[in-house]
This record gives sequence, C-alpha cells and structure tokens, in this order.
Amino acid sequence: MRKPPAPAAWTDAPAHPYVSGAVLTAGTIVELCYFPGSLTMTVAVVLCAASLMWRRACPPVALLTVAAAFVSFGADTALSFSAMICGPMGWYVLARHRVLHPALLVAGGAFGALSVNLVHIASWARDDRLPNVPTFGQAGTLSLFTETFGLSAFVLAAVALGDAVRSREQARQDRALAQAQLIAMERRQAAEAERAAIARELHDIVAHSVSMIAVQAESATYTTPGLSPAARDGFQQIAGTARASMAELRRLLGVLHEDGGAATAPQPSLDRLGDLIEQHRTVGGSAELTVTGERVALPATWELSAYRIVQESLTNVRKHSPGAATSVSVELGYGKDRLTIRVADDGPGPPGPAADAPPGHGLPGMRQRAALVGGTLTAGPGRAGGFLVEAVLPW
Repeated sequence: MRKPPAPAAWTDAPAHPYVSGAVLTAGTIVELCYFPGSLTMTVAVVLCAASLMWRRACPPVALLTVAAAFVSFGADTALSFSAMICGPMGWYVLARHRVLHPALLVAGGAFGALSVNLVHIASWARDDRLPNVPTFGQAGTLSLFTETFGLSAFVLAAVALGDAVRSREQARQDRALAQAQLIAMERRQAAEAERAAIARELHDIVAHSVSMIAVQAESATYTTPGLSPAARDGFQQIAGTARASMAELRRLLGVLHEDGGAATAPQPSLDRLGDLIEQHRTVGGSAELTVTGERVALPATWELSAYRIVQESLTNVRKHSPGAATSVSVELGYGKDRLTIRVADDGPGPPGPAADAPPGHGLPGMRQRAALVGGTLTAGPGRAGGFLVEAVLPW
C-alpha cells in the first residue's frame, strides 16, 4: 500500500502560496469596502481568504477555508466574489493533498450546501422576503434547493480537478521510481555479468600458466640427468605449490563466478593458436594442430570463445595427466556457416566427481563460451579412449 506523504514535507512549501493568499486577502478587504456585509459575513470571508496563505505549508487548513466560505454565504443571501474564488480553491487543496477521501469531501460539500440553503429558506420565510414560499411536497418545492445543486456542482468540480492533478503527479512519481529501479537492476545485472567474465578470464589465463609451471617442475625431475636429491625435492615442492595455488585460485574464483553473463572485450584470437600449441609442447606434451576448410575472419567474440575452449582443453589434459606422455590432437574445421572444434587426447581424462570435491569452472566455462555465440559443446570419453571435447560454433 502506498504511504501518504510525510507531514514534514508540508513545511517545505514555496513562497507563492503566501503571496497569492495575501493578494486574495487584500482583494477581499477591498471588496468589503465597496460591498459591506454583516459582521459574521465580514469575518468569515476574510478568514476564508487569509487561510489560503498556509494551504501548502499545512493543507488541512483548507477545512477552515471551506467552512468560512459556507458561513459567509449563510450569513448573507448574497455570495461574495472572494468566497466564490477562495471556496473552490479550498476544496481543490483538500483533494489535491488527499486530506480526506474525495467521496467524503463531496458528501461534506453537499451537506454544507444544503445547510446554507436551508438557512436561506428559513430567513426568507421569517423576513417575509418570499411571501409565497411553498411548503415541502407542493409544486415548486424543488426550486428552493437551486443553491444546493449549484454549490454542490462547484464542490464536485473543484474536488475532481484536485484529485485528477494528484493522480497525475502520483503516476509521474511512480514512473520515475520504476525507472530508477529498472536502472538499478540493469546495473546489478551488468556488474554480475562483468564478474562472470572476470572469473572466466582469470580461470582461463592463470590456470593455464600455473598448470604449465607444475608440469615443467615435475618434468624436470625426470628429464634432467644428475639432479641432486635436494634439487629434486625443490622441483617437487614447486609443482606441489603450483597445484595448491590452482586449487586456491579455483576456490577464490567461486566468489566471482556466476552462471551466465556476457564476455568483455576479447583479447586472444585463433591467430595465436599456434603459440598455444607450442607452449603445450614445451612442457613435454605432444600436440598436433589440424585446420580444414577455408580460413575465414570471424567476429572477435567467436575468435575469443574458440581460443579459450582450446586453451582450457589443453589445461585439462595437463591437469589430469601429470607426467604422462599424453598426445593431443586439435582440429579446427571451417564450414560454410560454422566452426567445429575437436580436441582429443589419449590420457585417462578427468576423474569421477568426488562427493566432497568443489565443482570446477573448466567444462562449465567452456559450455558457457559456446552458448554465448549460440553454439554447443560436448565433453566425455572418446570412442578410442582418452577424452574428447567437441564444440560447434555457428555464425
């Protein structure tokens, strides 16, 4: 349910209500100098105009305005020009600031109009100003209540206008609030997407480099002849530290990682795939790159996704086959409307998921990269053993 405006906001009213209220009061005094009335009427009409100076600072004061307008008209049979202006303004203020429900305002106005009308009817009969006043129930009785109908119409028009203005301003505020909430939501989604992109980039770049350090350190203990026991232990410690760092990195990336999101500006492309294969060979791995079809220039996002899929596949080979002579074949197939990636090895592949092992980011990250460009990726045991990663990236 919408909360009503805080009363403290009424004190922040601008200066123009005081100025306009003072002008109306001065005009009322001038009118009374030319057309004086009874003391009750004079006090009531001045109070009716003067109270409008606080209509913004304290909207409920408009109740005094409309009451004074009815009293001034009831005291004399002639309605002053000032009361004709200030009275409807009071009803407008009451509806505009929702001091009371519009239905209550209209009902109260109709009751006030009827009361004034009955006072006038009684004064006509008492003063013999209307000798032939019909009794209730006779023909012509309805004409006695013309004032009631006329004043009620004024009240209804003023309340309807005030409520319409209030509804319009409330709708504008609601739209502004909804727009602010939408902007805030879009910013949160952009931040989450950026976090996901950072997590993927860190995992792909750092995990690839650290895994190479681990493999090189372990390989040195076997490929370097005459290595002292102390040096051998040192290399093993380096490899152990690198693998522990990868595990810690994977845990920390879980804080940043969120499913979904769009990648940021691409960095590597398929032109650097040869360097990636050569890096894998330098740590003792066997890798071959085969390209079929006509090489075409792909959009940057496609190039980055394909590069990261191959990079993560090679990282998984080194991670799950440490120290083993594992052969890897990387195949890129350029079709008419798609790029096919196939990375196969003859190693043991990743172990089965342990109950207490945290989920990795490698395969889910590759699937996300493929889905980002509308492609698909499958990973599992190969037909002839080993592990196989296949991705299809359409464009």
